[in-house]
Amino acid sequence: MSFQETLASIAKSGLPLQGKLDALKAEFETNIAPKPVVEVLHRAIDELIASGAQVKALKAGDIAPEFTLPDADGKPISSKAMLADGPLVVTFYRGVWCPYCNFDLQALEAARGEIESRGASLIAISQQTQPNSRKSQTQNGLGFPILSDKGGEVGAKFLVRWTAPEYLREVHRALGADLTQFNGEDSWTLPMPARYVIDQDGAIAYAEVNADYTRRPEPSAILLVLDRLRRRKVA
Repeated sequence: MSFQETLASIAKSGLPLQGKLDALKAEFETNIAPKPVVEVLHRAIDELIASGAQVKALKAGDIAPEFTLPDADGKPISSKAMLADGPLVVTFYRGVWCPYCNFDLQALEAARGEIESRGASLIAISQQTQPNSRKSQTQNGLGFPILSDKGGEVGAKFLVRWTAPEYLREVHRALGADLTQFNGEDSWTLPMPARYVIDQDGAIAYAEVNADYTRRPEPSAILLVLDRLRRRKVA
């Protein structure tokens, strides 16, 4: 079975999001990637966790920075304008090359109806180029926009941007994930996978940031937060 066939099988498995990610990780590390590559990927995760990066990222109770970024068609999308209509769910996404991120986006799309029924909007932010965002949307069947944060300036304001060390860049290139090509610039920066719920007053009501890209929260956590915000607004 090819890797693409494995991805398709996992996608149809009916597992929860983290179950799919665990299955993907096991397959990739056991049957796809050479041991030295796996060791490099683990080293990068361990070093990022040890740096305390995810602890420093914006968290619940902080005020989210306002931003305006282009969607896949170049249309500017303003967080301020979206918040005028209701809470905003933001997920930071590494790129179309990342299968873990694609499963994450698919899970969010599956929950999009429930998110929108609670009066919220959903967007993803990545540093990839707009054509790659369009590819992400098409491949994952997304009905919500992916915004292009070139160079990770918005990611830096949320304190989720980090720089890939040189030894990791070599592995990225070997795996076909050269960020200079996918992102259209050579900073070799990425956002840590992060999910935020921003209330209409700009305050962050929920934050989940992971230095380990193989770990993601279930979308159901968002629904509980949105329910709480709606109850508070009614009261």
